[in-house]
Amino acid sequence: MTEGFSRSRRNLARNGRVQPPPEASTIYYEQYDAAYLAMTPARWSAAATRALFGNPFNPFSYTVGGRIANASADLFTGAAQRRGKPAWNLPATIRSVDLRPFGQLIRFDTGTARERARVLLVAPMSGHYATLLRGTVEALIADHDVYVTDWADARDVPAGAGRFDLHDYIAYVKDYIALLGPDVHVIAVCQPAPAVLAAVALLAAGGAAAQPRSMTLMGGPVDVRVAPTAPTALAAEHTLEWFERELTMRVPQWYRGAGRLVYPGFLQIGAFMSMNPQRHVEAHWKIFEDLVRGDEESAQQRRAFYDEYLSVMDITAEFYLQTVDEVFQRATLAAGTMTWRGQRVDPGAIRTTALLTVEGELDDISAPGQTLAAHALCTGIPAARRENFLQRGVGHYGIFSGRTWRETIAPRIAAFIAAHA
Repeated sequence: MTEGFSRSRRNLARNGRVQPPPEASTIYYEQYDAAYLAMTPARWSAAATRALFGNPFNPFSYTVGGRIANASADLFTGAAQRRGKPAWNLPATIRSVDLRPFGQLIRFDTGTARERARVLLVAPMSGHYATLLRGTVEALIADHDVYVTDWADARDVPAGAGRFDLHDYIAYVKDYIALLGPDVHVIAVCQPAPAVLAAVALLAAGGAAAQPRSMTLMGGPVDVRVAPTAPTALAAEHTLEWFERELTMRVPQWYRGAGRLVYPGFLQIGAFMSMNPQRHVEAHWKIFEDLVRGDEESAQQRRAFYDEYLSVMDITAEFYLQTVDEVFQRATLAAGTMTWRGQRVDPGAIRTTALLTVEGELDDISAPGQTLAAHALCTGIPAARRENFLQRGVGHYGIFSGRTWRETIAPRIAAFIAAHA
């Protein structure tokens, strides 16, 4: 190991918590903000162009040249604008059940009086807001009482609120399961799969009364060693010190979380898009073509996806670095070496919770096999209470959103929950 890697390991040593370097700089963050401000005249110009050539009372808006000008300005505006947290826009009243500095537990109250299975949907903390799971929630709320972990943007959490790392994330999940009681069914989408598995294992080992009826892990990195992907390759190619030095920075003074060390959302979305740049270029070209043809409906459908996809949030540096270390570099949960606040995490202790794993055949973020690995770890769950489902023809996002999710995967999960209710 290099000296830097060893130093980063020491940063993780104290109670499994990352101690980010005090010399971390804000310069990248400041440059990003400065570039955004420098583009203000261009954004105004694009807005004026859209107002002119998108106006139905302007005869030039119906010409090919006018549509090209409007489409070009529309694409630029979409790429250059900053997006905050999107609205849920679902037929339910959102109620906060538990509010904490780094997130809250929310409930989707549909006003239905009939008894329904209670579901805790654990959202990823990987750069996107929990609203990325809008389609997931929409398919579940009709027949389930749905609760979601709504994580906060670390950029807006004052430094005085303290730290938040992977172990704190697990603690939140444990507390939420205990709050919702022993009849709850837990669903983890993507990144939180190992954390949720760890939380349920800790509850089982402690003999807690509030152990979930079922646990569904969807496209998550339970054991990244079994199926390498671009994220696992990146983690293998660099030391933890490199991630610490190059990808974490302090929040500038003009934000509520000034001084907090974070992994910025704008870096994460850049990493996501760089994995499939051609796909994103083609999607934006299709938006351009739709607008030139006058097919506003098709263009809006694609724009709606990118409005959500490009809405990003910052992650605390300690959470990000500990996830890189424990999930993507050492795979501590799968290797049997993971501890939580001094307590060994043993998935084999789970006996009463049923397990369902869901994977996508074309998933290039958490490839097939990474989530399936949970079955080999959960040796205490009888085979009759374990199930794996591999969905053909879908990638990572198709597991929890879109037509295949609504028509095939969601009914499969609903049936599993009903069978173990």
